[in-house]
Amino acid sequence: MAQTSGEPTGPDLAAGVAAGDLREDVPLLGHVAGDPVILVRSGDRLHAVGATCTHYNGPLAEGLVADGAVRCPWHHACFDLATGEALRAPAFAPIACYDVEAKDGRIRVGARRAAPPAKTPPAGGPSPIVVVGAGAAGFAAADTLSREGLGRQVMLLGAEETGPVDRPNLSKDYLAGKAPEEWIPLALPEDVQLRTGARVLEIDTGARNVRLADGSTVAWDALLLATGAEVVRLDVPGAQLPHVHTLRTLADSRAIVEATGRARRAVVVGAGFIGLEVAASLRERGLSVDVVAAESLLRKILGPEAGAFVEGLHREHGVALHIGDGVAEITPDSVRLTSGAVLAADLVVVGIGVRPATALAERAGVRVDRGILVDERLRTSATGVFAAGDAARWPDERFGGSIRVEHWVVAERMGAFAARAILGRTAPFRDVPFFWSAHYDVTFTYVGHAQRWDRIDVHGTLAARNATLAYRDSDRTLAVVTVGRDRISLEAELAFERDDQPALAAFGRTR
Repeated sequence: MAQTSGEPTGPDLAAGVAAGDLREDVPLLGHVAGDPVILVRSGDRLHAVGATCTHYNGPLAEGLVADGAVRCPWHHACFDLATGEALRAPAFAPIACYDVEAKDGRIRVGARRAAPPAKTPPAGGPSPIVVVGAGAAGFAAADTLSREGLGRQVMLLGAEETGPVDRPNLSKDYLAGKAPEEWIPLALPEDVQLRTGARVLEIDTGARNVRLADGSTVAWDALLLATGAEVVRLDVPGAQLPHVHTLRTLADSRAIVEATGRARRAVVVGAGFIGLEVAASLRERGLSVDVVAAESLLRKILGPEAGAFVEGLHREHGVALHIGDGVAEITPDSVRLTSGAVLAADLVVVGIGVRPATALAERAGVRVDRGILVDERLRTSATGVFAAGDAARWPDERFGGSIRVEHWVVAERMGAFAARAILGRTAPFRDVPFFWSAHYDVTFTYVGHAQRWDRIDVHGTLAARNATLAYRDSDRTLAVVTVGRDRISLEAELAFERDDQPALAAFGRTR
C-alpha cells in the first residue's frame, strides 16, 4: 500500500553525475531538492522523472524501461518518460518531469517542468457520454475522458451510494485494518458528473437514453456499459442471517469490519482469491478462521504446486481449511457442513464467485454470450454502445480467442481504452491481463491468461518465496506467475505484448 518517503537516496542529481554512470534504459535513483527522481538514458535521449509511482508509491527505480516508458514493478503502471503521463492503469496521475542537461561529461537535472496545459476537447466528438457503472472500468473511462478534455460531457451513473473506490483494498489492507478509509475513495475529476445510487433499469438504443429506477431518463450520444459483476449468493438455510456477509462494495467491507469488533470465530465460504484474502485479513485482525470450499479454486487457477503453497501458507497462519466440503446450514452461532461437522461462527463471509452483470445489456438487445460481447475496439452489437470491465468478453487470439477477465487492473485498462475508442481510436485492445493477490507477507503477480494448460514449468522455489511459474499449452506460453520476482513479471508482460514466444519460453526455465 502507500509508503511514506524517507531520506533522499542516491546522488544529488542537480549537482550532476558522470555520464558514464548512466547505463542504457537502467534508471539511476537520485534526488532533486529532496524529491526522489530517476535519471534515464534511452537511446539518444535523457529523461528525469519522479521516482515514485502515483498508484501505491511503488519504486520506479526498480522498474522496467522500454519503448520510451517506465513500468512500476509493483502493479505494472506505466509512465511516459518524455511527458510523465500515466499510460496504463492502475496509475492515472502523471509523474513529475525535470529538465536535463548534458555538458562536459556530466549530466545535471534542472528545474521541475510545469504541468502541461489541459487538452482541448476534440471537435465533433460524441456528447453527451454516459457511463453505466462506477467501478474500475467506469472510473477509468470517466477519468480518461476528462484528461482528453471531455469531462463536462460525461455522466457517470453508479448504483452504489458511494463513488468509485479502490476495490482491491476492500479484501486486503482495508479489511485487515492496515489502510484507513480515506485511502479508499478514488479521486474522480471534478468536471465529471457523478450520480450515486443511480440504478439503470432500461437502455433504449433507438432513442439513445437510459431510464433509471427513480423514473428519470438520461440521454446519450455514446454509452459505455461498465456494469461489472454480481456476487453469487449462498442458497442454504440461514444464508440471510445478519451475520452472513458477501464482499463486493465498500459498504460490504465496512459491515465486515464492524462485525469483527464483536466476532471471535469466522467462517469463510469459498477458497478463491477473494475468500482467501478475506481469511488472511481476518486472521490479521485476530479472529479464528475456518475456510470451507467444495474445491480448491487456487489449485484450479494456479495449478497444484502454487495452489498447495497458498493453502499451506494459510495453515501456517492458523486458518483451518475444509476443502471438499460444503455448507448445509447456517445458524446464529454455527455453520453445519455437508459432512456433518459443525463449526462455531459468529461471522460468516461468503466468497463463492461472481457472475457478469449482463441483464441490462440483454434487455436492450445487445449480444451476450457469457459476458457482453465486444469487438477489438470494445464496441458491442449496438451502435454507439461500448462495454468494458468484468462484464465484457473480448477477442484475443493470444489467450484462447475469446476471453473475459474479472480483475481490477484489466477493468481499468479496458475502461481507459473504451474512452479513447469512443473518441475514434482505431487500434485494437491488446493489453495483457494482469493481477496481483496478497496473502499475509506473500504477493503473487499473474500476467497473461491461461484457461487451460498441459504443463507448468517452475524456476526457483515457492517455499523460498522466490519463483517463476510458466503455464504452457503445447509450445505456447499463456501465463507467467511470479513470487518475489517483480522485475521478471514486468519482463513477461512486455514479452506478451510483443507476442514474443521465444522470449516467453525462457520464463519458468531460466528466469
